[in-house]
Amino acid sequence: MPTRRTATVEFVRGSVRGTRRRALATLPSLFTLGNMMCGFAAILVSIRGQYTLAAVLIGLSVLFDITDGAVARLVGAVTPFGLQFDSLADLVSFGLAPALLAFTLFSEGRDEWDPLGWVVCFLWVACAAIRLARFNTTIDPTADKRYFTGMPSPGAAGVVLASVFAFGDDMQGRDRLWVLLVVAVPAVLMVTNIRFRSFRSLVSPKSGRPYGLVATAVLLVIGFALFPVVTGCVLAYGYLLAPVLVPVLSPLGRLVPTRLKEALS
Repeated sequence: MPTRRTATVEFVRGSVRGTRRRALATLPSLFTLGNMMCGFAAILVSIRGQYTLAAVLIGLSVLFDITDGAVARLVGAVTPFGLQFDSLADLVSFGLAPALLAFTLFSEGRDEWDPLGWVVCFLWVACAAIRLARFNTTIDPTADKRYFTGMPSPGAAGVVLASVFAFGDDMQGRDRLWVLLVVAVPAVLMVTNIRFRSFRSLVSPKSGRPYGLVATAVLLVIGFALFPVVTGCVLAYGYLLAPVLVPVLSPLGRLVPTRLKEALS
């Protein structure tokens, strides 16, 4: 029979394991909170006219959004609560924050109320909300997990961010209609049935593709360090146009040596 001392030791070990499991389970939610916090901060600084800082904060939200899912899969803490919480954070960071950033840019220096800017920016918020709700409620076990249906909201927000960095001065000048185009096109793509590539398998710690992940990370770091605006625009607009470009450029993939493909995958 186990002694009282043995039972006490087992109880303590069980309590420690339980505490550790609970701590690991809350870890993804901390990253989700970081996502929401950056999105909320972006809204505040947009109101103050600090557009570049707002774009940076939304970019940080994208990083937190990528990380919380990867951490959840790593620690085995993928839960319905986490899914819903992540979507609420995404609505703040990739729904409200980009819309307000675009609207304040469009309204800069204008005294009169412009209903066109209001309507287009609300279209963004509505499409982002519909996109997130559809993602949470559509359960299709036969669906290809490598693709999203409709442009994901972080990718759509990336188009706004890249545009702010590259064309921010024009957005505040005569060419304000550029803002509406940058907002309206990704907004509509969010609620279409067009397939966009998902890169969750690449960033997943259990993907088994370390070389591809490392190579991608190194290229991104070099690109953003040397040519941040160009790199951001290539990524954002490339992803926006991917459904059109991939079928056209796919034949070029045959020119890549098989060994190189295997090394990067």
